[in-house]
Amino acid sequence: MYGCPHCGKLKFVPFRCHSRFCPTCGNKYAMQRTASMSFKLVNVTHRHCVFTIDKNLWHFFLEDRTLLNCLFHAVNSVISRMFFKQNHSMDFTPGFIMVLHTFGRDLKWNPHIHCLIPEGGYSDNGFWRNVHHFNYTYLRNAFRTALPNEMEANPGITFKKVKSQCCREHKDGFYVYARPNKCDPKTVVKYIGRYLGRPVIATSRIDRYDGGSVTFHYNRHEDDAYVEETIPIMEFIGRLVQHIPEKHYKMIRYGGIYARHREIDKKPHRTISHKKHHIYRSFNQWRTAILCSFGYDPLKCECGTTMLFLELYFNHKRVSLEELYGKAMSRSRGKRSSA
Repeated sequence: MYGCPHCGKLKFVPFRCHSRFCPTCGNKYAMQRTASMSFKLVNVTHRHCVFTIDKNLWHFFLEDRTLLNCLFHAVNSVISRMFFKQNHSMDFTPGFIMVLHTFGRDLKWNPHIHCLIPEGGYSDNGFWRNVHHFNYTYLRNAFRTALPNEMEANPGITFKKVKSQCCREHKDGFYVYARPNKCDPKTVVKYIGRYLGRPVIATSRIDRYDGGSVTFHYNRHEDDAYVEETIPIMEFIGRLVQHIPEKHYKMIRYGGIYARHREIDKKPHRTISHKKHHIYRSFNQWRTAILCSFGYDPLKCECGTTMLFLELYFNHKRVSLEELYGKAMSRSRGKRSSA
């Protein structure tokens, strides 16, 4: 609860639910992840690639979600191998950020990986080598081979028929999309949150709800045509809830130099210097985020005075911060003792 010291007006601000699936909290989560990823970016040109899979494989990942890890492992091995094949006198390690999307624009189940890859690699002796040519033919064919192999490594699962079917139907490999325009560091920082941390659907895409059905729109990926779809409310909810990730499941993963924590990996020039980190983090604070998004200060009273923090409420009861801290610490000590 906040209060105005001049006119006495009160304002209650609710806590977030902290769910990545919630449009509001998911957007907050995306902002925080965007800032965290931006701090890691090396100040070089990046490629935005999308690794898609055969439709015949979709249901395997829906029935057994542990197989989603195979997507990350396959992309990791393919990119690492591509850079290894371009090494000459010394080994160069790339850096890449992988993000799992299980949804398409129509909200249906469509697992695929978005990946940001810098145009270059870093050697163990501190030398950066630029790599401007990406062999997309190799990426497509290698990903078509690597993914079924990763899936087949799981015990009790046989993919021999699926592997042969993928080879017959995808002679040119799985579709690997790369943006035709290369992404300079500043552009990457701007759109990284849009592609690498967005919720399943933005509320702006939901047009109508009449109590029985929901109408939403999207631009079709194949031809960018505008599509408006109306479906029953339970079907709409069903499409959404299938994309809720398991608790603590990591949808964003880092590879190469972006995953390592060594002193030598700190030498490449980053897009955002360490001195500016606190500035970018300040944009994610509740008050600043509201001001930047909607153009008004949520703690500015109608009389022009800044409101002050008065009280904290938990379970509809007034509590002190010291009391909440004590309860949290006692629960933590109880868990450690039981373990």
